[in-house]
Amino acid sequence: MQNTATPTHCPYCALQCGMNLTPQQDGGVAVAERPDFPVNRGALCGKGRTAPAVLAPGVRLTSPLVRSGGTLVPATWDEALDRVAEGLQRTRTEHGPDACGVFGGGGLTNEKAYSLGKFARIVLGTSQIDYNGRFCMSSAAAAGMKAFGLDRGLPFPLEDIPRTGCVILVGSNPAETMPPALRYFTELRENGGTLIVVDPRRTRTAEQADLHLAPRPGTDLALALGLLHLVVAEGRVDEEYVQERTAGWEDARAAAMAHWPEYVERITGVPVPQLREAVRLFCEPEHAMVLTARGPEQQSKGTDTVGAWINLCLATGRAGRPLSGYGCLTGQGNGQGGREHGQKADQLPGYRKLDDPAARRHVAEVWGVDPDSLPGPGRSAYELLDALGTDIRSLLLMGSNPVVSAPRAAHIEERIRSLDFLAVCDVVLSETAELADVVLPVTQWAEETGTTTNLEGRVLLRRRAITAPEGVRSDLEIMHELAARLGGERALEKGFPTDAEEVFEELRRASAGGPADYSGITYRRLAQENGVFWPCPAATGAADDAGDSEDASLDAGPDDPARDHDAGTAPHPGTPRLFLDRFATPDGRARFAPVSHRAAAEEPDDEYPVLLTTGRVVAQYQSGAQTRRVDELNTAAPGPFVELHPRLAARLGAADGDPVAVISRRGRAVAPARITTAIRPDTVFMPFHWPGEGRANTLTNPALDPTSRMPEFKTCAVRVEPVEL
Repeated sequence: MQNTATPTHCPYCALQCGMNLTPQQDGGVAVAERPDFPVNRGALCGKGRTAPAVLAPGVRLTSPLVRSGGTLVPATWDEALDRVAEGLQRTRTEHGPDACGVFGGGGLTNEKAYSLGKFARIVLGTSQIDYNGRFCMSSAAAAGMKAFGLDRGLPFPLEDIPRTGCVILVGSNPAETMPPALRYFTELRENGGTLIVVDPRRTRTAEQADLHLAPRPGTDLALALGLLHLVVAEGRVDEEYVQERTAGWEDARAAAMAHWPEYVERITGVPVPQLREAVRLFCEPEHAMVLTARGPEQQSKGTDTVGAWINLCLATGRAGRPLSGYGCLTGQGNGQGGREHGQKADQLPGYRKLDDPAARRHVAEVWGVDPDSLPGPGRSAYELLDALGTDIRSLLLMGSNPVVSAPRAAHIEERIRSLDFLAVCDVVLSETAELADVVLPVTQWAEETGTTTNLEGRVLLRRRAITAPEGVRSDLEIMHELAARLGGERALEKGFPTDAEEVFEELRRASAGGPADYSGITYRRLAQENGVFWPCPAATGAADDAGDSEDASLDAGPDDPARDHDAGTAPHPGTPRLFLDRFATPDGRARFAPVSHRAAAEEPDDEYPVLLTTGRVVAQYQSGAQTRRVDELNTAAPGPFVELHPRLAARLGAADGDPVAVISRRGRAVAPARITTAIRPDTVFMPFHWPGEGRANTLTNPALDPTSRMPEFKTCAVRVEPVEL
């Protein structure tokens, strides 16, 4: 065996850290640093270093499973695929195509996400497709579309962060969620910049901040409006920028002025002097950024909340300028690309809207179908899951574990159990897969080639380093086989290749001219250039309304060679930085959001007097389906806990390590107490990685944002009780 290292990327978060993989004599693979990749520059967290452990025999699935007599038993691939096709076809025949649901994942490659959306719409003919990325950054996406006309997690590379003057980091804890990214904020401070962290907990990230604002959960909107009020009152508005590059300022200004500092202090609990200090730190440098994550986004008013933070950037002239702007720190590995290319209920490839006739015509032509045959927009993720067993009778699920990850999880588990038929494609036997009628074992990152799009909008190439075990197939092969069984030769003529590069070539055509244009990106370029930022049309000179699409370096001027290509001859360089010339709106202006504070969907009362917020720990990832199978990670984070303030613990009579029950209107969870002054006295925190009695999402509220359809994971009313031993 040749021990040649294969450069690729981590299977976990949206950093998509570069790593080298080397096959081992025992059939495994060793992970090593890859310093040439600019995002992580060789650094890896524990999850990345231990990722190959999930591929070990006895950990991952290596044979299809079918339910027989109430038990999952091994089966042949033909038997399993026939069962899936029969289950889906029976539902279509008896209840119509929309009774078939498809639920995807933010970890699927672009090729898989693209094929899954295509499979749902032209093989099954269903509108009922969405994915767990809806639970990630959909509120930020909706706010970005409203403000800028385009949604890309970060409109600039991570490398810009250390060069700005101030960053407000809202509801993000990269020290635990994406540790290699923390160096950017450390370097920011080493360069003389300042870091403001907004979080109800004093997290590992907040401990490194120059200023930590700890608002009551669910009040981030009021906090942003209070800061904007002070910007206006202190004469810090960039009037020239507002006049030249924005629209809607007067309404947004009027809304902000109703949120005076003392009022905001009463709502948020953040003292007025801290509000004033935050405004000073943000406004005094020439450059500044606001970065949000799940904290402000996973709320029933998440879109408005993000809009208010964008307002702060616009009023101070911080968006669409070098080393400044608003950005969202995407969570899932391909949460960005997953929605760009067709998994989301209302979108077609290239970030085209499903209800746009021109978009339908373009994609239908690539697919070789009648535009009128494409179904319209379907249900959002939670609404789709909530309809299981009633309107939706069968479900094909790829790369997601909603039994653990969905809000009001006990209810969603009941809905899944009520299905007529469930097929799950996964690497491991997740809690959701355990309920399936058929489980199909699929390849993982080290065993397959494909592309992902990281939080910067950088399209990356993952490369296959090892051969998958016998009995394991790729999701692309599964869709090919199911298309043959369900649609026959006609479906295969529409194109369900098993080769990832062939799928990507079609994706390029389908995305061409769309907001997320990948048509100028090829596998060869991705390998040679360490990724390419979208939008990237097929050649320079192509129309691009996303801003400064020809900018290959931050300081490129009109005479710079990076801007001087012959149209149609040189490859487009990609777009590391958006909006430097104009925003992607029809008139090129950014839009202010005229928003006002409103309460969370569920506020504390006498019966449920405490707030619950949820999040992650460094050693586990998402629903934990994979990381909970790694010994090293389990040693570091063996199970759930309830973080509570000493004052609350004293009222309960609970000592550190004692089991406590957290009870909401939706259910009850039990876990050991972890007593700390790092959390507000009126708030408890639970990580959401575990099933069983410690499942945090048993408690969470599925109240949805009216625009993004994001559930309110980040705040709900609970009571906490001691548990008798």
